Amino acid sequence: MKLERVVTTPDNYAPFLLSQGIRFGNLLFVSGQAGAGEDGQIVAGGFRAQGEQAFANLRRALEAGGSSLEDVIKVTIFVTDMGNFKDVVELRRQFFTAPYPADTIAEVKALYDPDVMIEIEAIAAVRTAGDE
Repeated sequence: MKLERVVTTPDNYAPFLLSQGIRFGNLLFVSGQAGAGEDGQIVAGGFRAQGEQAFANLRRALEAGGSSLEDVIKVTIFVTDMGNFKDVVELRRQFFTAPYPADTIAEVKALYDPDVMIEIEAIAAVRTAGDE
């Protein structure tokens, strides 16, 4: 098996020598997705708006790699303020379905940009014909 790079358009990660994701066999490893729009700018509207955009970006990267939100096995969510934990739970309820993925939620001092409040990375299954 070989490593396959996942690319989305636009690819805001390319200048930083990062891949949106890497597929290896039936597993997909997606880089951290934040609340940036297609122009690379952080969306306005606070934590919830950034979270919704981050999950939309995660969905896009998963689909580009042949997977989906329904196939996420493990997710790691980084937040800059654990006071937003209730919103994180609501975002998980909005974007994931049972069985919910294994999860780590961690508060960090900062993310790649001072305006970023949430970043989500994931490991997902890539289903092939006949997989249930």
